[in-house]
Amino acid sequence: MRAARLIRMVLLLQSRPSMTAAELARELEVSERTVTRDAQALSEAGVPVYADRGRAGGYRLIGGYRTRLTGLARGEAEALFLSGVPGALREMGLEDAASAARLKVSAALLPSVRDASRAAAQRFHLDAPSWFKEPKTPELLPEVADAVWDDRRITARYWRGEDEVVRELEPYGLVLKAGVWYLCARVAGRDAYRVYRIDRFTAVDTGEERFTRDDGFDLPGFWEERAEQFARSILRAEVVVRLSRDGVRALPYSVGSRSAREALEAAGDPDGDGWVTVTLPVESEEVAHSQLAALGPEAEVLAPESLRARFVADAMRLAALYGT
Repeated sequence: MRAARLIRMVLLLQSRPSMTAAELARELEVSERTVTRDAQALSEAGVPVYADRGRAGGYRLIGGYRTRLTGLARGEAEALFLSGVPGALREMGLEDAASAARLKVSAALLPSVRDASRAAAQRFHLDAPSWFKEPKTPELLPEVADAVWDDRRITARYWRGEDEVVRELEPYGLVLKAGVWYLCARVAGRDAYRVYRIDRFTAVDTGEERFTRDDGFDLPGFWEERAEQFARSILRAEVVVRLSRDGVRALPYSVGSRSAREALEAAGDPDGDGWVTVTLPVESEEVAHSQLAALGPEAEVLAPESLRARFVADAMRLAALYGT
């Protein structure tokens, strides 16, 4: 543990002109007294760590010292490609590997470009979870992630509806969608790939047996295709809606951009009042009621009659509340 910390301290000092004891303590997650002892140990080992005294002082390497401990391990290199998604790295248990990889890359760069990662982090950030939802990390995610990295088969117990089932899976890849983690996997002995929500797993047993990965498997392409199939599969009903100009603009925010775009592209010309009639695919009448209610008086449901009756009842209740 201490040896790894000493190496990390050298890499930190190599990537920056100087660092205070407080900065080093924060980066290494130790006390300032431990930083002082570690600096002394490095100096005794021949690493030219110099301590500047005073309020503006700190630790620095002198004499153009360069360590050769900058080679990336495989795990560090793989984690580095995910460094733009810090929350995902943390949830999968890869934060330390990514941090070590970034340090090694910074230490190997010329001084003029060492702050590139910091500059990028100040300008770009990926916030994967959707608004108004508190993301929860599945307890078994790190174990599943390890199996994905190592191409190891797992025996997973998970909830499918109200039944708990067991499957032997070949875990191909993980996807984080709107704060929810999914596993793309192939059932052992079968060709088809399937998608599983990690938060529905109740137990995961990782064996020693590795599976032979299909090099032709394209995780982004598979996910895009499966997501589109899912989005279309849940749209089992249709409603006919008349929209004002403001209703047309607001439609994508209430029912989703894809459904709104396809419905508007297939619609005819506006009527004499400037309203457009669209046929909209929806998940169910209940879902359509909640979605279209957000449009208020900018939308008039024409069919089915049962849904129109719901909005008539809503209008009567609103009139009773606010007065005629």
